[in-house]
Amino acid sequence: MNAILRLFGVRLFLSYLLVIGVGALTLLVTGSLLASSFFEDHLHQMGGAGMGGMGGAMGAELQRAVADSVQAALLLAVVASVLAAGVVAALVGRRLVRPIEAVRAATHRLAAGDYRQRVPVPPEFELAALAEDVNALAQALATTESKRIQLIDEVAHELRTPLTTIEGYMEGLIDGVLPPSEETFAAVADEAARLKRLAEDLSQLSRAEEGTFSLTLRDVDLAEVAARAAERLRPQFEDRGVNLELAAAPPLPVRVDPDRLAQVLTNLLGNALVQTPAGGMVSIRGGLDGAWAWVDVADTGQGIPPEELERIFERFYRVGGGADTRPGRGIGLTIARGIARAHEGDLRASSVGLGQGATFRVTLPLARRV
Repeated sequence: MNAILRLFGVRLFLSYLLVIGVGALTLLVTGSLLASSFFEDHLHQMGGAGMGGMGGAMGAELQRAVADSVQAALLLAVVASVLAAGVVAALVGRRLVRPIEAVRAATHRLAAGDYRQRVPVPPEFELAALAEDVNALAQALATTESKRIQLIDEVAHELRTPLTTIEGYMEGLIDGVLPPSEETFAAVADEAARLKRLAEDLSQLSRAEEGTFSLTLRDVDLAEVAARAAERLRPQFEDRGVNLELAAAPPLPVRVDPDRLAQVLTNLLGNALVQTPAGGMVSIRGGLDGAWAWVDVADTGQGIPPEELERIFERFYRVGGGADTRPGRGIGLTIARGIARAHEGDLRASSVGLGQGATFRVTLPLARRV
């Protein structure tokens, strides 16, 4: 901000300095070169003989008078120009400094945590662009803060249920209401395991958003990794009555961490299974697109509204604003996209709309040939 203000101040000063300098120089040059000539031409037009016809003394005196008059006029003109330029500079400077001060005040409030602050957009193009950038920054900070608060609330909610259950069992054991049986201890162990899984999920979510996944890269065939993930889940598809179709694909050589990539595909297949009713279909296809390999996981399930195609990758977000009863915490897709991007690839979703199914595409760069 300080650099912008300094640059703007220098430009404003130089612009007015240039105007004053050019104006004064023009007046001086014009007066010096043309005043005497115009005066003599004027005498000729009046029918006189010019300067020479008036006698040497009179001509010289008249010439000095003209020169003095021109110099006085130029001096007054320069003074008037400086005064006028000063007045204009003060007015224009005041008009331009006000928006800059507003921007500075807004940035100070943003730095103090007031993300509701917005800057009025001035009519000047350059200052308008600056004000819009500050407003965009304020909106981004407000969104980030809202997500942070939401994350804390949702993590607290996820922790509350197993902790409450464990507390209830412990109180029951202490009060003698519940017997110290294997079933009671198993229930407590299940809730503790749930807490452990939540902690691991949150750790993976943090690594996904920071892009700090630890990867063990190997050259593998993306089609084979997808096929193995599908075969591992096939019994679950058969149990739910959902058809799983694995289409033939060409070799898709990629350099990835096979375990991480299998995690991505397993997540996509699991989501597709949950979203597809009995009698529906989930299909896996792969192919090449220039220097990229891709795998699609498509289903005939509930689909995704177009306006939510990007939001589904946000942490804890569920289609329909969380009103559905689907299992999971809403962070699987966030982690999956983070893993894909850690491999310099991406994960995208497409859907015609609700009830039209959805397709998730994993895109990865082909392995470089040595």
